Amino acid sequence: MTKTPPGVLLDIHTSALAGMGSMPRRFERWAALAADDYHPDADLSEELFRSLLLASDEALTALWSRHLTTWDFAENPDWGAGSQARTDERRVVVYERLGFASELCKALDEAAPVAKVPGATVITRDFIPWYTAERAATRPFYWTAYEQKLRNKGWPEAAIASLDQASRAVVERLTDPEQPSARQAKGLVVGYVQSGKTANFTGVAAKAIDAGYRLVIVLGGTLNLLRAQTQRRLDMELIGQENILRGADVSDIDSLVGVDYVGDDEDWPAFVQHGGRPSTLGAFDIERLTTRDNDYKSLAQGIRALEFEKRVPTRPLHDPANLHHAAARVLVVKKNKSVLTKLVKDLKQIHGILGELPALIIDDESDQASVNTSDPKKWDRGSTERTAINGLISKLLGLLPRAQYVGYTATPFANVFIDPGDDMDIFPSDFLISLPRPAGYMGVQDFHDLDSPVPVAERTYANSQEKAHVRGIYESTGDRLQEAMDAFVLSGALKLYRADHGVPDAAFRHHTMLAHESVRQDDHADLALRINSMWHQAGYSSAVGHARLTALWEADFAPVSAAQAGTLPSPSSYEDLRPYVHSARQRIGSGGQPVIVVNGDTDRYFAQLDLDFDRTPNVWKILVGGTKLSRGFTVEGLTVTYYRRTTQQADTLMQMGRWFGFRAGYRDLVRLYIGREEPFGRDKSVDLYEAYEAVCRDEETFREQLAQYSAMVDGEPQITPVQIPPLVAQHLPWLKPSSRNKMFNAELVEIRSPGRPIEPASYPLNSTITKRNTERWRPLLNVLSPTPASFSNPPDTSSTLTRTFSAFTGTITHGELLGVLSRLEWERPQYFDPHLTYLRQLDGTLAQVDDWLLISPQLASENRVDASVVGSAPLSLVRRSIQAGKSSFGRIASVEHRTAAQRLIDEAAAGGEAVIGPKTGVALVYPVVEGSSLDNVRAVVRSGVADPSKIVMAFTLIPPRSATSGDRRLVRFRAKDSRYINEATIPVDPS
Repeated sequence: MTKTPPGVLLDIHTSALAGMGSMPRRFERWAALAADDYHPDADLSEELFRSLLLASDEALTALWSRHLTTWDFAENPDWGAGSQARTDERRVVVYERLGFASELCKALDEAAPVAKVPGATVITRDFIPWYTAERAATRPFYWTAYEQKLRNKGWPEAAIASLDQASRAVVERLTDPEQPSARQAKGLVVGYVQSGKTANFTGVAAKAIDAGYRLVIVLGGTLNLLRAQTQRRLDMELIGQENILRGADVSDIDSLVGVDYVGDDEDWPAFVQHGGRPSTLGAFDIERLTTRDNDYKSLAQGIRALEFEKRVPTRPLHDPANLHHAAARVLVVKKNKSVLTKLVKDLKQIHGILGELPALIIDDESDQASVNTSDPKKWDRGSTERTAINGLISKLLGLLPRAQYVGYTATPFANVFIDPGDDMDIFPSDFLISLPRPAGYMGVQDFHDLDSPVPVAERTYANSQEKAHVRGIYESTGDRLQEAMDAFVLSGALKLYRADHGVPDAAFRHHTMLAHESVRQDDHADLALRINSMWHQAGYSSAVGHARLTALWEADFAPVSAAQAGTLPSPSSYEDLRPYVHSARQRIGSGGQPVIVVNGDTDRYFAQLDLDFDRTPNVWKILVGGTKLSRGFTVEGLTVTYYRRTTQQADTLMQMGRWFGFRAGYRDLVRLYIGREEPFGRDKSVDLYEAYEAVCRDEETFREQLAQYSAMVDGEPQITPVQIPPLVAQHLPWLKPSSRNKMFNAELVEIRSPGRPIEPASYPLNSTITKRNTERWRPLLNVLSPTPASFSNPPDTSSTLTRTFSAFTGTITHGELLGVLSRLEWERPQYFDPHLTYLRQLDGTLAQVDDWLLISPQLASENRVDASVVGSAPLSLVRRSIQAGKSSFGRIASVEHRTAAQRLIDEAAAGGEAVIGPKTGVALVYPVVEGSSLDNVRAVVRSGVADPSKIVMAFTLIPPRSATSGDRRLVRFRAKDSRYINEATIPVDPS
C-alpha cells in the first residue's frame, strides 16, 4: 500500500460521506468505492484516520465535525434506534452504523464532542409532514449557500446544526407549496431579546424558497433604518451578489448605476457568491422588489415585476413543472401604512395568479404594530375595525390564499392573546416555537444569580454573574455616572489591547455605552449635556484621570477578567493598558462630541444621526436615549449600560434589555449600572434590578412550561397553540386577552407534576383571609418535631463545600394535607384548582401517595427571627417580596432547600437506600412575612408569637415520581361550553 497524500484522503472521505446521504452507513464500504475514483491503493485504515485526527488535521476534522453534528441533531431518524438527539447514546448509534472501533471513536469524540444543547420547543397542532430530509436535499441551493456563509463567519458546527433544526421546525409546519389545495398556516417563533432571530428567519426564508415559495414578504421594523438593516442582512447572506447585480459588470461603472452596495459598502466582498446567476446553475434567481435604500414603491414597470412565467401554461404556478423554474421575489418592507397600502393595491391588480402563488410573510417584532389594538367595544357592535397595520396584514392574507404567516418576537404575550377565532388575524393557530438560548449569548442568566445555591456572602467574581457584571446605583453610592464613563473608557482600551494581542479586531469594530434615565426628550438633552461636560472635565490624559482609571482597573476590571476572561489576553498591570487608554479616548471623543442623543421616531431624524452600524466603519460613542432604542434598533458593541428608568410595562422592560446579546471577545468587560431601590408600582419601594429579574423569571417560566408540555403523548400533542392562553394566565395574572368580545373556550383543568415542584405564589394579602388561611395550617404545624433535623447538599460546580441546613420535620397523611389545601383561599379564585384536581386523585385506588414529609427550614442565625405560628414550636419566619406590578410572590422555596427536597424524591424513585419511601412526597413550608427587611419580620412578632393575620403560610410541594397516570399526560383541558367543543373561542352570550 502506497503512502496516501492527505489531500487525496480528504477527497475520499468527502466523497464517501456524501454518498451516504442523510444517514451514517458502513464507512469502509463507501470509502473503498470512493477510493476507486481517487486512489485505489489509498490507506483507508483506522490507524491513519485516527493519527490525522490526533494531529489536528483541520480540514479532515472540520469535515467529520460537520457530518457528526448533523447526525447528532437529527430528530427521530429511522436509523436512530430510538436514541435522543444530541446525546452520547445517539453518537454510539452513529459509530455502530459507521463500523468504527473504540479507539477511533474516542479520537472523534475529542475532535468533535457531542453538542449537548437543547433543541427548539415546539407547540403544534397536527400537520401533514411534507418537508422530509429527502425533499430538503432535493433542492438545497439557497440553504446550502447560507449554511456556508455562516461557516465562513466562524459559526461552530453545533450552532449551524441548531439553526438548521429550528428553521426546519418552522418550514415543515408551513403548507406544502406544491399541494393542489390552498391552505394558510400561521405560527409564532419566540426568541430572546437581541439573540439573533434574524438568523433564524433568514434560514427559514432560504429553505422555503428552495422548497417552492415564490413570494417572500419580510415586515422589517417601523423605520427605514431598521428595514434597511434587514434588507442588507438578507442581501448579504441569502440573496447574494449575482442576484443583486442581475448581470451588471462590476468593472463597468455605467452598468452599476442603481446597483446598491458596490463601491460604497466595505463588506461587499463578503456578500454570498453563488458562482454565477443561479438560473444558469440549475437553480432559479431571486428578484428583489426592494433595495437597501428603497422600500416598496408602486411598481414603475406596472405589475410586470410581479408576473410569474409558467413553463407549462396549462398548469398552475404551484405545479412542480412550473414552480421550480420560476424566479422568487423578495420584499423587505417596513410596517408603514402607505408602503403596505401600495403593496396591497398592486397585488389587487394581479388576476388569477395570486391563488396559485405560494407566499411567505415573515413579521419581525410581530408584537409591535402588527397586533390589532382597536377598541373591543367596536367589535361588540359588529364593526370589525382593525388598526392600520393589522388591517393591511389581514388584507395581504386575504389576497394571498396560499400565504403562510410567521411572526418573530422576544415578547410573545401580545401575540398569544390575539383572538384565535378571528381567521384573518395573526394568532399562531398552527405552531408556537420557542428557540433555545444560543451559545455565546449573554442573557438574564448572565446578569442575575437565578437559583444560585451559593450564599450571598460566599459569592465571588467567579461564581456570581451579578457580582461580575452588575453595579448597583443606590442613594448611598451617588449616581456613579463618572464611574460608568470611566468603565467605558477602560473597556475600550482593553478591546484595543486584545486586538493587538491576537483577538480579531472585527469583534471590536463598534464600542458603545447606553445611558437611559427617562423617556422625556428634555431630560435626554440635559443628560447628554451633563455627560459631555463630564467628559471634557474627566482628565483622561492627566495624572488625576489615570489615577482614577488605575483604581477602577485594580478594584473591578482586573479581578473580573481574571475570573471570567478565560484565555482572552489581559494586561498584567494598568501601565500595560495605559497606551490604549489614549487611543480609546481619541476614538470616543472624535469630532469633539462623545455623545449622541437617540430619541427621534422619524426616518429623517435617524438619517441625520448617521448612526448606521452596518455602513459606518467605527462607532465609539455614548448613546443617550429612551424608548426609541427599545425595540429593533440594535446597539452594536454595547459594553456599558447606565439604566435608571422605571416602567410598569413588562414587555417594555424586557425590550429595554439592550445589554443582552452576543459579546464575543469582551463578555467579561460588560457592565450594567442599574438603579436600585427605585419606586415601582403599588406604592412600594422595589428596586429596578429586582423588578427586571421578576419579569425575566416570568419569561423563563413560560418557556419552561412550553418545554414541559411539548412532549408528544401517543403521537399527539398534549397542548395546541389555542390552549396556550389559559396556561399562561396561570402565571401572568395581569395579562388579559386583547379582545374582550370573545373568551377562550379551552379551560385548564389539571396540571400533573410527578416528581416536579408545585409552587403557588398568588397568596391573598387581605389580613382577614390571611388569618383564616394560617389557622387552617394548625393541625399540620403541630405535627412538626421540636427537634430540628439536618439536611445537606453535596458540592456543585460552583463550590467545594457541602452545604447543610436544619429544619423541623413531621410526617402527615395525604388526606391530612388535602384537607388543608382544599380549604385555602387564594388571591385569584380557582387559581390552585388545576393542581388540586391532580392531588385529589393521588389517594384513590391507585394509592400513588401514602404520606408527605413536612419540612420547615430554619434560617441562618444572623438572619433569623423565630416565632410560634398558631401554637407551633418556634419556626423561622422568612421574608419574601411581592413581584413588582403583580399580586403574587416570586419564588418561595430557596434553592438550597428545594435542591435537598428534590434529592429526597429522586433518591426514593431510584430505589436502594433512601430517607423517604417511593410513595412519599415532600412539602416545604414557610411562614412568610411580606417585605424585604428584618424590621418587617420583627414587627409581626409579640412575645415570641407571630400575628397570624400577618403570616402567609407558603409552600412548595414535590409529589413522588410514582404520582402519575397511565396516559402520561401532564395537562388536561376541557371545553367551557360543549356546544363549542372544537372551537378555540365562544361568543360571550352563546345562543
